[in-house]
Amino acid sequence: MPETPPWPAALECGEAGAPLAGETRSGDLAVFAPYEGGALVAVIDGLGHGEPAADAAAAAGALLSTRPDDPPDLLLKRCHDGLRSTRGVVATLAWFDVATGGLSWTGIGNVEGRLVRADRQRGDAADSPTLFGGVLGWSLPAVRVVRTQLAPGDCVVMATDGVAADFGSSLIPGVPATEQAKRTLASHARGSDDALVVAVRYLPAS
Repeated sequence: MPETPPWPAALECGEAGAPLAGETRSGDLAVFAPYEGGALVAVIDGLGHGEPAADAAAAAGALLSTRPDDPPDLLLKRCHDGLRSTRGVVATLAWFDVATGGLSWTGIGNVEGRLVRADRQRGDAADSPTLFGGVLGWSLPAVRVVRTQLAPGDCVVMATDGVAADFGSSLIPGVPATEQAKRTLASHARGSDDALVVAVRYLPAS
């Protein structure tokens, strides 16, 4: 089996999350899967909460991490088929091409994503992936991957539905990824579900 390449130095990552009060495991999971020339970052939300949700998320994470550079439609189909015996998950996935600064992303369900441009001005809208209704393991829609180019300092932020969907309005350009994730969770967590925020900032060598 080929050795997994190291995490790309150009991708600064941070995450912050918490299970629903009273639960020991979260059904929300982040996947960071490097491959030659880039990386897949996915935020997964197992349906519901507690052990069944956490088990479904873990199964999805393992499936996505095995061949993260496969074409998106093939990867999603494999994940969907492998989750049929679970509660199912929703997820947003982002593929980063480190050399070119390319971003490709899509979502199944309601894991929200926002792209915060480094030169964003107050009041500017953040870019988002196209989200498609469905549940991996139960109902897989035909999806379309949105592609765009990243500039140095641009930051992708993804959050499960335990975080209020208006979090994009408070994202701050230039903030380190870990701080961005922690701030977003602290200010927008609903408190009624598992919650997870992941931030990835593109910082290529100058």
